[in-house]
Amino acid sequence: MTSPTQLLGISNAIVDILAHVEHDLIAQLGIVPGSMNLIDEERAREIYALTGPAIEMSGGSVANTVAGFANLGGASAYIGRVRDDQFGEIFNHDMRSLGVDIRLEPGTDGAPTARSHVLITDDGQRTMNTYLGACTELATADINAQTVGAPKVILLEGYVWDLPEGPKLTRRAMDLGHTEGAAVALSLSDSFCVERHLQSFRDSVSDGVDIVLGNEAEICTHFGVDSFDAAVVEMLARPNLFAITRSEKGSVIVADGNRVDQPAETIGAVVDTTGAGDAWSAGFLYGLVQDWSHADCARLGTHCASNVIQQIGARIDPGLLETFE
Repeated sequence: MTSPTQLLGISNAIVDILAHVEHDLIAQLGIVPGSMNLIDEERAREIYALTGPAIEMSGGSVANTVAGFANLGGASAYIGRVRDDQFGEIFNHDMRSLGVDIRLEPGTDGAPTARSHVLITDDGQRTMNTYLGACTELATADINAQTVGAPKVILLEGYVWDLPEGPKLTRRAMDLGHTEGAAVALSLSDSFCVERHLQSFRDSVSDGVDIVLGNEAEICTHFGVDSFDAAVVEMLARPNLFAITRSEKGSVIVADGNRVDQPAETIGAVVDTTGAGDAWSAGFLYGLVQDWSHADCARLGTHCASNVIQQIGARIDPGLLETFE
């Protein structure tokens, strides 16, 4: 099967509900500031009722990367589960408005569409409260030759391993992708996710994953080391491409026995850190499918992340590529 798709994302389809709140509300809800909390539908309704005006847009880590990739001008597609409800319509309409090819139809029964209430305080910190809902119903049957096609890169979200059929469906995606000549990328998601699925992630990186995307803490957890220097030694010994962000220390690319260091950009005030890593991945992968050097891929990733943290939400604005030199 042929396809013009450059990037296919497979992940939890979540609607981000971004709201500015006072610190008092975080305390009232009994939430640890800056934490990520899994909540049930009743708790989601409670938080929704207590917050004021909000921005609602398609979200989830890999979905953010796919959307950002599309806004840079890349051809992207997406596989994730939503319900035929209000939030499912928001998710699909938002992604399609960016030109993303949505590969699954909304479900007609089961759990409601997932959403994440992102509470942003005046210091730019985000406190996330996520109801997974329909996300958990993504199944191996959804991953087939028709839905996967023949992209240049398949991006898998680490959180998918949390799903009941997660390990099976990601293995199927790897196998189908390699059959069509795609490179398979894994976003490590967060350190706790790496801990939960440590051996499975290690097995996948040894057999199936070509590109590893993550941050310093995640890659150290993956290799079971206490320092980034030790993690670099591990990365240099492997054939994968590793693209690792380090916040104010910039980013590091390790591939083919070589290391490339990219410094962070100097920016103004941080407004919202939501999706900085997702934006970095979008820029890096966009450069990669254009066959840019790893250094230029990292520079674009840095440019994307630097712009995103100076605004509300994780979305790379259209036209950002025009400001990249």
